Amino acid sequence: MDGYVIMTMAVHKYVSLWDFDGSGTEELSFKAGDFFQAVDKTGDWWLVDRINAIGGKTGEQGYVPFNYLAEEGTVEEKAWFFGELSRTEAIKLLMKGGNTTGSFLVRQSEKQDFVYALSVRNDNAVKHFKILRDSGGEYHLNTSAYFPDLNKLVDYYHEKPVMKGLVLTKPCLKDEPTATDLNPLSLDEWERPKEEFILGKKLGSGNFAQVHEGYWKGRVKIKVAIKTIKQDMTNREIFQKETAFLKTLRHRNLLSLYAVCSVGDPYYIVTELLTKGDLLHFLRDGEGNELNLDGLMDIAGQVTDGMHYLESKNCIHRDLAARNVLIGQNNICKVADFGLARIIPDDFYMSHSKEVPYKWTAPEALEFGRFTLKSDVWSFGVLLHEIMSRGMNPYPGVPNSELLQYLKKGRRLSIPENCSEKIHKVMLECWNANPQKRPTFGELKITIDNLANYEPSSVEPPPKPIKPKGLLAKLKKNAH
Repeated sequence: MDGYVIMTMAVHKYVSLWDFDGSGTEELSFKAGDFFQAVDKTGDWWLVDRINAIGGKTGEQGYVPFNYLAEEGTVEEKAWFFGELSRTEAIKLLMKGGNTTGSFLVRQSEKQDFVYALSVRNDNAVKHFKILRDSGGEYHLNTSAYFPDLNKLVDYYHEKPVMKGLVLTKPCLKDEPTATDLNPLSLDEWERPKEEFILGKKLGSGNFAQVHEGYWKGRVKIKVAIKTIKQDMTNREIFQKETAFLKTLRHRNLLSLYAVCSVGDPYYIVTELLTKGDLLHFLRDGEGNELNLDGLMDIAGQVTDGMHYLESKNCIHRDLAARNVLIGQNNICKVADFGLARIIPDDFYMSHSKEVPYKWTAPEALEFGRFTLKSDVWSFGVLLHEIMSRGMNPYPGVPNSELLQYLKKGRRLSIPENCSEKIHKVMLECWNANPQKRPTFGELKITIDNLANYEPSSVEPPPKPIKPKGLLAKLKKNAH
């Protein structure tokens, strides 16, 4: 057909990395290596069409867990690519049985100065390397070798050492994801009948609610956390605000909402269950008491990642504290308890409620009821002090009634034992009396990450310059 160009749309194919047995009529079962085309990528369960190797539809359509798939031809297909993963998670995975010296993984970073990190097992330790990218789009660990893509970089360091005596050998063993940890509901199906849930042991309680371990008997069997809120007018408002807020969140370092039950007394807020409990008890009595500086800074970094997401949405938390950060497997951290959280259309939110966490609240909020994104930064400084002191109560011996005057005199929390001056300096920046001079969470992300330990990769020394002789030496001498 002269004069005509036939346009074809490229089909984005997704390939499955594991087998999956679907339950019910809506979920598709599949084998590793099957192909799909996404119809709707909303939520953690994607609606897909099964296709053949060349992209033709087979007529089968259904829901599949998104984290079993990778887009064909992308880095997500690679056995060594682990996506979003914290340093602590990478260490725990690489130190598992079956991995040896040289076992490695590439993980995604949300840091401003680098997009990916390479983590490599070296005997009984794990070394981390920043994968940098130059203005031309090429990847490198150092200035001696540049690569057009991550594949070439990984191949190169199978042959050349990333540091003395350490080359890449085999990808870290990758656990199959757990589909039951995902929210199988679309956004308009949050409301569920209470009969779908079984309450288990109580995990904690507060002024308005109790939290239980529970079990969801619905379409997908899931262990969950269930917050029960006794029904009255005040609590109904709290319930509505918290659930409305949770429905808008989607970040790996923020607690995920699964379902709500607003019919009958009490109300239920059903969320993911994090098995290691809250950060405060984790630091005082749990594994956190034994964490080294690298592990503690990883926790701080994860909190800044979650709070930076809230900052980007113009959301304030207003109750950021160790007791409201939950810890899961591989020490994944999630900011929780959004009962006081608000979306602020302007630059601030005014509230004169007495129900505030006094010793975590910024002075301008205590005195004038003025909450901003920077008042959350103040709270993070107190949280960082909790992390570095392994759960010490802030301002011991200072009653709430005297705290505001204490702060207005310029007094601040002292440096925790075994805490570096650099980390204490970050706290003091968060506690600047002028909110505008406090860092943003975006800036804190970079600062916290720079305090973490990344190894310098091997750089081959440049060749020694040739010493000039004879006439050449005279010419160079005369030139100076």
